[in-house]
Amino acid sequence: MTDFETLYTKLHTLAVFYSLRRDPVLAAFASMLAAGDADAFAESCSAFEAKLFEYGDNWSEYLLHAALENENIAVRMHARGRSNDTIDASCERELEVLQETSLITLEDFSHACAGYFTPWKTSSIDFTAEYRRHLGEVSKKGYGMFAKAHVFRLVHEMLEPVLYPDPQRLCDLPGYEPERKKIIANVEALLQGKPAVNMLLYGDAGTGKSSTIKAIANEYKDRGLRLIEVKKKELYQIPLILEQLADLPLKFILFIDDLSFSGSDDNFAALKAVLEGSVSGRSENTIVAATSNRRHLVKELMSDRLGDDIHENDTRQELLSLSARFGLIVTFQKPDKDRYLYIVSALAEEYGVVADRDDLFTKAEMFALRAGGRTPRTARQFIEQYKSGVL
Repeated sequence: MTDFETLYTKLHTLAVFYSLRRDPVLAAFASMLAAGDADAFAESCSAFEAKLFEYGDNWSEYLLHAALENENIAVRMHARGRSNDTIDASCERELEVLQETSLITLEDFSHACAGYFTPWKTSSIDFTAEYRRHLGEVSKKGYGMFAKAHVFRLVHEMLEPVLYPDPQRLCDLPGYEPERKKIIANVEALLQGKPAVNMLLYGDAGTGKSSTIKAIANEYKDRGLRLIEVKKKELYQIPLILEQLADLPLKFILFIDDLSFSGSDDNFAALKAVLEGSVSGRSENTIVAATSNRRHLVKELMSDRLGDDIHENDTRQELLSLSARFGLIVTFQKPDKDRYLYIVSALAEEYGVVADRDDLFTKAEMFALRAGGRTPRTARQFIEQYKSGVL
């Protein structure tokens, strides 16, 4: 029979996995181990099952998953290529404690009220072996929150996972393969540890600039790529983000969508500093990818040229040269008729639309005319409405 008092004490000796003690499911389980009477057990057991069943009914699988996602000193040191015998030994001992805990069933409790509850499931899993495998994959799967998601945003100066990111895939974006080939090659270089450059995707609205970056993030998430969306007003935070990411084994794209500046915009200087480098040096695992409808990024008015700046030409050149600080600039122009109809045809096949080709193309051209021009976005809107019977 399991010695619950001893196991309860063991759980309170977790050091490497110390933060796991705050896990609500494990905390409720520990309360069951310490329950001194039927009432206390019933309260803690109901709390445990209520929390466990939100994730599934297998206690062993839940606890293993929690251990694998836990961010701790052992996984951080491994990610940096370091090791410490004391920490490694403690990690293995604690994994054995967690494995022992994961095998406790409802039948192991002697409280009379235990029979009123539905038994949870357990599995025989080698926690130590699974954790070693996890450490071997940390360069691609990450740890902590970076193992739970692949797209993030800044919220109150903290990175927050995006639970439901845009599901775009590269195969969903026909028509701009030559443009994307350059971007993909740069991202491949980043993933392979080769020199990669910051990217500017500029051109007409609706041509798939933002969708391309999101699709690439989805395509390469299993190879260790993570996407962090940064708003223009948050650009000053990028140096702090880079410091947080520098020691991580994953690769990151800092994504700045729909970027443009006025001449007096303070964020201009912040981005310029990031692109030019700073005293901390450039991070080798991170690149910036910005999209814009403006080639030179800075909104320039005629009044700017009539100001009282003595060195007005130098100032203007500084503003206009910001885009030149991106190592890769890719232009997304509105498609001509042939490319537009190719996109329509490819999307029709993707959506399972069966129609007379000439009729489809004629309606697609009329739709583009009403929508203000041919773009991939217009083509997708047309196909969606055509399939739904609106057109």
